[in-house]
Amino acid sequence: MSPAGHPLSPTSSLPPLRSLTTLKGEQIFSALDNLQQLYCPVSLSRAVKSQLEHGKLHDDVLAQPVDSGYVSEDDTDIEHIDSEYDLDELRADVFERNFAIRWLTALIASAEELPLGDEDEREQAVDKASFILASFTKLTDEDDEEDAGITREFSFKLALSPDEGSLRSRESDIPQKVSIDVRLNDAPQTTTDHTDVGLQSWGASIVFSELLCASPERFGFSREALGSSPRIIELGAGTGLVSLVLDKAMPHLGMPDATLIATDYHPAVLENLQSNVRLSRARVETCPLDWSAPILEGPLNLSADVLVATDVIYAHEHAVWLRDCATRLLAPKGVFWLLMTIRPNGRFEAVIDSVEAAFRGSHPKAPDGRYLAILSMEGVEKRRGVGRGDESGYKLFRIGWA
Repeated sequence: MSPAGHPLSPTSSLPPLRSLTTLKGEQIFSALDNLQQLYCPVSLSRAVKSQLEHGKLHDDVLAQPVDSGYVSEDDTDIEHIDSEYDLDELRADVFERNFAIRWLTALIASAEELPLGDEDEREQAVDKASFILASFTKLTDEDDEEDAGITREFSFKLALSPDEGSLRSRESDIPQKVSIDVRLNDAPQTTTDHTDVGLQSWGASIVFSELLCASPERFGFSREALGSSPRIIELGAGTGLVSLVLDKAMPHLGMPDATLIATDYHPAVLENLQSNVRLSRARVETCPLDWSAPILEGPLNLSADVLVATDVIYAHEHAVWLRDCATRLLAPKGVFWLLMTIRPNGRFEAVIDSVEAAFRGSHPKAPDGRYLAILSMEGVEKRRGVGRGDESGYKLFRIGWA
């Protein structure tokens, strides 16, 4: 325990990463409590207040005492703590903060292997770790927009066909690979509601980007299939990872004049998305889009050759809204790629089933009488170290006109 209830530094208190799967439950929660006490003693009370106002407070959160970060509010205790420790200095220590971020990220990624009592306890640990991790994404310098949130760097290997590769590649008939590097910011979620989850880069967007780069032709991303200037729209773009990857990949695939449009509904998500587009100097247009009442004005007034969405459904009605919106957006020969996350437990366990239900139920029809349907689907394995611990894998849907 920390002296006099004072939080310890991450480097001196967190168990080694290699021992995570052998720890006892109380050790894991003790470490999380220490980090929460250190990095978000005030944020928790604000979150509790916000959730109370929205009526979305979980029983496990309500049962936790709101801690100011000190064992007592007595002036003598505070004087003693301030004389021995400098909490502000510790919280501002970049090395300690990065150490904590790596530890929390590893814990979330390996949540399935944690020796906890049941799924509820495991979900509680993941949620708590995610809450603390989000606290690091606060703006450290309000005058520097690029310093907002956690800056993340992604790198994918884009496989080019012999026709798109170099002369040496064509001669050897071995696909050339080009590095696609993307840098973006994950911003702090404003609440624990699902509507602003797009402030974070989730596992599905990373996995889809990897699959796309590994085999562009599998997804029809070739000049032969799409022409030199296709229109591609990402639905529920979140941080914009997939759109930013496509922006860098399309010139290498012979489509330098492709139009890329990244859309989202939540204002805070859209603001962070626009910031990431500027950060990457990408040629990606951004605009708001409400699936339940889409306003298809420029740049959404023209049909899309390709629609893309990753892990965008968090309630059953979302799948119906998504289907109806896609029906109005997709070109007659277009294709809609949807990668959904499989969560076998927790409050989002059944939402993936709503996709199949929506696309085989009653359909709105295009002017020519056709409707959107699932043409194929396949399972995709979870990547180690990618995504949250409550994710067991993914399901890839190819959706088109029937």
